[in-house]
Amino acid sequence: MTDHAETLGGRHAVVTGGGSGIGAATAAALLQAGARVTLMGRDAVRLDAQRAALGGGDRIACASVDVTDETAVETAFAQAADGLGPIDILVNNAGQAQAAPFTRTDAALWRRMLDVNLTGVFLCTRAVLPAMLERKSGRIVNVASTAGQTGYPYVAAYCASKHGVIGLMRALALEVATQGVTVNAVCPGYTETELLRASLDQIMQKTSRSEAEARSQLLRHNPQQRFVTPEEVANAVLWLCAPGSSAITGQSISVSGGEIT
Repeated sequence: MTDHAETLGGRHAVVTGGGSGIGAATAAALLQAGARVTLMGRDAVRLDAQRAALGGGDRIACASVDVTDETAVETAFAQAADGLGPIDILVNNAGQAQAAPFTRTDAALWRRMLDVNLTGVFLCTRAVLPAMLERKSGRIVNVASTAGQTGYPYVAAYCASKHGVIGLMRALALEVATQGVTVNAVCPGYTETELLRASLDQIMQKTSRSEAEARSQLLRHNPQQRFVTPEEVANAVLWLCAPGSSAITGQSISVSGGEIT
């Protein structure tokens, strides 16, 4: 991890999907940089476990929330601000992926991908933006995907949702460009998380391939021939939140081993 010790001292960051994977790694990086952090997610038990793993203390809190539920989002963010102070940083990391051929992508799957991956970003951003604009200071970082920068077969709904996240980010970044708030996206390639594990399991079940063969299939377009680590994504998020990154806005930054250039 790049040394950002105490660069975010006094800042309050909310990380959605903070109970594991990229969210947990991001929370750890923000804490290391001196921020106060509220972990948000649907699973309260997992959030509490992650809070303990990160050292607990009075600089970290948890809030259980379904990011697709407008009322629940408003309540959770109000409670977070009451608990650890005004929210200076929002990391929209909560997300979900599910594969299916387009002809078998029903309306329920389509809505689920858009609700979690895109509407969740909209609702959480709307919860923090007015106060950021009032203070003329804020950082919003959306964890999108290379699926928001290119297309992949069998994940049309997921790709559409992540393209939507990047479009939303670009529009909002321009809207608030003169008001002290930056809005960016990091776009991980295949990353060593539970989502990757689910993708590997799906390939193995449907094709009878071994895990090594499934991994090779996912890596075939990656120049580095390896999966990204959650810590590498977290480091990119941390950079975008740092005081020296105020000129970076409206960007979708690929963290993918050169897959997207």
